[in-house]
Amino acid sequence: MADPVDETDLVEDCAHCGKPMPLCICDSVTPIKNRIQLLILVHPQEQDRALGTARLLARHFEKAVVRIGLSWPSLAKALGRPVPDPSRWAVLYLGSAKVEDLETDAEIVAINRKGELEPHQRGILSDIEGIVLLDGTWSQAKALWWRNAWMLKCQRVILGPKRPSLYGKLRREPRRDGLSTIEAASILLAGLEKRPDIATALTDSFERMLARFREVQAEMPELAPKPKKRDFRKRRR
Repeated sequence: MADPVDETDLVEDCAHCGKPMPLCICDSVTPIKNRIQLLILVHPQEQDRALGTARLLARHFEKAVVRIGLSWPSLAKALGRPVPDPSRWAVLYLGSAKVEDLETDAEIVAINRKGELEPHQRGILSDIEGIVLLDGTWSQAKALWWRNAWMLKCQRVILGPKRPSLYGKLRREPRRDGLSTIEAASILLAGLEKRPDIATALTDSFERMLARFREVQAEMPELAPKPKKRDFRKRRR
């Protein structure tokens, strides 16, 4: 007797965002010119086709690279081109650091290796030419951080978002500063480039993605997996 057919195998995936076509919103993506480059490192076990945002984020920008893996010898190898000065790249990694524990109310904060506030915040942040984003759960982001020692040559930054993630009940975060990758990028690029239009465009895309997910979840539940259970070990996608 033949094995039953998995209906999800019959649905074509988008070649750009990787989502099943009923979940794809690529036709509404607004191209954005970015001065600050993006490198998005995706943990190989965290490629959520339904709710992931890494490839959708990259669709907006020419200067965006997505890499799937656990480790790379250097920033240049991960990026695929020479990087004259890795210290001018920032890595967003929250770890145990929280903006609320530091003497600042800024949304974007540069910290040192000890998790302390860097002096001369404005000068450091204005000098950033690229951002590394770690796409995965909390534990997977931690694995990427520890497996890539070259990140210590970059400037570490954390976020103090003014509102919680738009994921809402679809994906519960163990901390208020836990955001989707596209939300984190919207804060970073809009703030560092002083361009609120970037935040507007990315937030609009994320809202459309979530709306499409909810529609498909109701009409085609086999394509939109149920929200994952809360896991306090995880989440910084």
